Amino acid sequence: MKVEVVNIKKVRENAKIPTYGTDNAAGADLYACVEEALSFNPHETKMVPTGVAVEIPSGYAGFIYARSGLASKRHLAPANKVGVVDSDYRGEVMVALHNHSEEVATIEPEERIAQFVIAPYLKADFQVVEELEDTMRGSGGFGSTGTK
Repeated sequence: MKVEVVNIKKVRENAKIPTYGTDNAAGADLYACVEEALSFNPHETKMVPTGVAVEIPSGYAGFIYARSGLASKRHLAPANKVGVVDSDYRGEVMVALHNHSEEVATIEPEERIAQFVIAPYLKADFQVVEELEDTMRGSGGFGSTGTK
């Protein structure tokens, strides 16, 4: 596995640098950089600071995903499902955390709130054509590949 150095800056004194839970984890945990517990009313979204800014290499983007335990057990997950941090953004990484439940939910200072995956992307030069190359699936939509 290739490891790249990515520059990160603390923009808040009490920020925690993202960490990987295991050697093979794709996502690094992002931590809530808050002074005290933060409560979310049912169906409420709040912008949660991480206290860090990241210098993502050109040709890559940072993707913010839910932490599976936080989302499935406590119903707190990114409001936009997947956040995107572009390589030219130098501001603080924020997580738009949403409470999907009917109960008040709370996060604590320095709690792991999301996963951050840095991945390459393809920038497309879209070209209008009359026809697209045919495939076996064709224009079959949701569920068109069937079930096993």
